Amino acid sequence: MNAAIVDSFDAPPRYGSFEDPIPNGKEQLVNVTAAGLHRIVKALANGTHYGSTTKPPFIPGLDGVGRLSDGTRVYFGASRSPFGSFAERTVAGFTFRLPDGLDDATAAGIANPAMSSWAALKLRTQFVPGESVLILGATGVAGRLAIQIAKRLGAKRVVAAGRDPEGLAELGADAVIPIDRDAFRSERCDIILDYLWGPPAEILIDAISQKGLQQTTSRVRYLQIGSAAGPKISFAAEALRSSGLEMYGSGFGSVPIEKILASVGEFLVEASSKPFKFRLKAVPLREVETLWNDQERLVFQP
Repeated sequence: MNAAIVDSFDAPPRYGSFEDPIPNGKEQLVNVTAAGLHRIVKALANGTHYGSTTKPPFIPGLDGVGRLSDGTRVYFGASRSPFGSFAERTVAGFTFRLPDGLDDATAAGIANPAMSSWAALKLRTQFVPGESVLILGATGVAGRLAIQIAKRLGAKRVVAAGRDPEGLAELGADAVIPIDRDAFRSERCDIILDYLWGPPAEILIDAISQKGLQQTTSRVRYLQIGSAAGPKISFAAEALRSSGLEMYGSGFGSVPIEKILASVGEFLVEASSKPFKFRLKAVPLREVETLWNDQERLVFQP
């Protein structure tokens, strides 16, 4: 079969021929119609993600949309190494029927970036409608979806920290602020979704810290989701002792996979009934090597 093939962590995948997958008793064979090029897919393919355990050659891709042998249209994931979703066929550890309101490319492109905030709010923070949410790194694809998702789930106030004030406001942000200590201090929120980490996180955590012994502080749940601005931070111990700050991580490993899968299904049903604003570009899989480092949100189709 034709597939994208990672031969080295130092180069983009090439388009070529790969052995056909044979499902075991717990898997299903899927004829792939669309697979999204998510940030995590790139990180796994270049060996920099904490989940990178497969050695080349292998097929990249975590999830996608396809059809089972009986024609059922499904969203799928959890392919067994060395098989991934960037191929004509793959084996899937889970599948569920897609609602009719979503086309293949949109479902394949939106599920992963949307789950970063959907799962974080519903599974990690136990978000309650009426709470306020600050999104650090709201300009990116996942951040833009996070604004819409927080609003859809009932957030009282959504604050977006990032560029493009007009565009983020159109998505539902009640305020758009720069990454600045004073700006952060002016916007006290119940929950923070952080897609940046690095220096921006240091500024935000410093802004949360309190001085003096008489102040009262409210609970702040800080969700570390991405690290686009850097993998590490310098963290002062007093930041935890002087505030109501609670630190969490949200990603594969922090939540049981069964709950993540159920949450994906919930989100796709929601997206089919009332679409989210989301831009993508569908391209042929044969162009994977040329387009791998493209900055647009891409969905590859065999």
